[in-house]
Amino acid sequence: MRVLLNVIWLVLCGIWLALGYALAALICFILIITIPFGIASLRMANYALWPFGRRVVDRPDAGGASLVGNVLWIVFAGWWLALGHLTTGIALCLTIIGIPLGLANFKLIPVSLMPLGKEIVDVDSPVLV
Repeated sequence: MRVLLNVIWLVLCGIWLALGYALAALICFILIITIPFGIASLRMANYALWPFGRRVVDRPDAGGASLVGNVLWIVFAGWWLALGHLTTGIALCLTIIGIPLGLANFKLIPVSLMPLGKEIVDVDSPVLV
């Protein structure tokens, strides 16, 4: 079932959302000092391509730098990526078949706003404490 949902997701919105994250990563890589943001954005692009069967957990070693970085990320890139998830989530929820995909989009909003200090793991993997 996960594979089927991921394939439908990829066709309907995954590619476009991943391109948004890739564009944010490209801008971050060009600015050099924001390379850590670009790496986080590429992680999110990978997650936006194939979200079912994976989840986001907090990294136990994330500290104050992640918090400061997340505030900067929200101001410069996170809000429009979250807006993309909100828009596609609402559009997908308009159909019965799209409801699980829309809910997955809503699940991606918090991590699109604050990607630093997070890790993407398989659903079956043990929880990091």
